Amino acid sequence: MGKRRTFLKQLGLGGLSTGLLSGMPYSMFTEYSKDLDIEISLAQFSFASEFFTGKHNTLEFPARAKEQFGINAVEYVSMFFADKAKDASFFKELKMRTEDLGVANHLIMVDDENIANLDKEKRKHAVESHYKWVDAANILGCSSIRVNLGSLQQEGTAEEVAAAALEGYSSLLDFGEQNNMNIIVENHVGHSCNGKWLAGIMKEVNHKRAGVLPDFGNFCLKRTKPETMDLAGYMNTKCLETYDMYLGVQELMPYAKGVSAKTHKFDSEGKETEIDFSKMFEIIKNANFSGYIGVEYEGGIYQMQGKEGYLSNSDGIVATKQLIEKYL
Repeated sequence: MGKRRTFLKQLGLGGLSTGLLSGMPYSMFTEYSKDLDIEISLAQFSFASEFFTGKHNTLEFPARAKEQFGINAVEYVSMFFADKAKDASFFKELKMRTEDLGVANHLIMVDDENIANLDKEKRKHAVESHYKWVDAANILGCSSIRVNLGSLQQEGTAEEVAAAALEGYSSLLDFGEQNNMNIIVENHVGHSCNGKWLAGIMKEVNHKRAGVLPDFGNFCLKRTKPETMDLAGYMNTKCLETYDMYLGVQELMPYAKGVSAKTHKFDSEGKETEIDFSKMFEIIKNANFSGYIGVEYEGGIYQMQGKEGYLSNSDGIVATKQLIEKYL
């Protein structure tokens, strides 16, 4: 217990590590293997604008991944079929389609109740709310579900949230162990966008079913308050404080059971305008990572809102895939 208290106090330092290594050449780290076992997957959120407007169907998603983009593994997003969460027939149909296509089901990105809630009873209920997604992932043959440690309205200090997260996450990991399912965390909201904080959680739980899904673009520590509590409100917020994304990915890679290659906008040469993919992939290779790197293009949502300079979903997916292939 003494070690945990020390760990929680250290987490109270928050973002002190931000930028610490940003000026250091990433090539100084361990030379990577030239024979890494890495495959490309496609995140369902790349079609978010089409799912939000009812123009796309989850059952058709795997075929589109393979036939239109030549991608043989997919990552689902729970919000696009939340009404099917307990419908075993739906997941059996989806599994049958992916088997016929030769497409692998990698994971389900779950956005459910907050398992790091400071309220003990709400936290317990939140943990149990994820059980149905473990069941669904098992039907699909996924290796993992992705969860969040925190929420947009999260209250509490880094230390307080860490204590709640450790309890809630550990409980869900036990369920994952019983059901042969990895429970992995994305740097997504709140304190989890601090790479040091999230890596500390992983080190403390020290569970074989634990892991992370490092996302290139989710390192905003503090945002303006959304005017409306929906996607449109969130997309119109502004980031006020950012964690060093390269440092964050580097800190998380030792625990990675997948990677989300996030993109938004591209220049005339096909480079992502906000993220240096060359640097990101050097970090990934230096970590000797093996597994799936997911294409996750978000520019289509901004295009849906009438903002200029963003590619369509399909073009953005192609551009992201080409960047991944280039730096692999």
